[in-house]
Amino acid sequence: MKSVRIRNKDYTLQVSKIFCMGRNYLEHAREMRAEVPDAPVVFMKPSAALLTDGEDIVRPPISKLMHFESELVVAIGKTGSRVSPIKAREYILGYGIGLDMTLRDVQDEAKRKGLPWTTAKGFDTSAPISEIIPVDQIINKQELDFECRVNSVPRQRGSVKNMIFSPEYIISFLSFIFTLEEGDLIFTGTPEGVGEVNEGDIVEAELLGYTKITHKVKVA
Repeated sequence: MKSVRIRNKDYTLQVSKIFCMGRNYLEHAREMRAEVPDAPVVFMKPSAALLTDGEDIVRPPISKLMHFESELVVAIGKTGSRVSPIKAREYILGYGIGLDMTLRDVQDEAKRKGLPWTTAKGFDTSAPISEIIPVDQIINKQELDFECRVNSVPRQRGSVKNMIFSPEYIISFLSFIFTLEEGDLIFTGTPEGVGEVNEGDIVEAELLGYTKITHKVKVA
């Protein structure tokens, strides 16, 4: 089982489940020519997809088109089910920055055939993630902003303020379907500006003021 580091703590977080939100920013839904959802769009990645800072993102041979998607990540700190939105903050251990790497050609083909997206979203190295910043080290949880750069060029800028569904709402929604456990991660969705990366590109994602990750792209 893979784990992630927690800043200024002497233990790591063993990762259980990885939940991912689709279309959680209005402009991203529009750029993907997709309907704006009236409930969270949920898919999952295996914990084996996790990648720590500095490791290479590897595009597998089943794909010729890989996209980056930067996302705010929420780490769950205790077990719970049927959690109300008001109580949801009590389950947040901390926040990080992550990348939802996507094999876009594989995903588009799956969508066309009405098939699941698992291979497009859950391949090895598809979930780069930073250390987790504990909630008590976050100055303003309503002002969490992040940025993604490719070869030092800014490509995405996102904020918790612009999400369709807030982290608290997502936690509550998920908890009525799945039991949330310590070590679960929630990738909360990507803003507009997603795009292709190729071999040799350097992808950086930063939770502004807190932490960042840097990865080189390779092709298998």
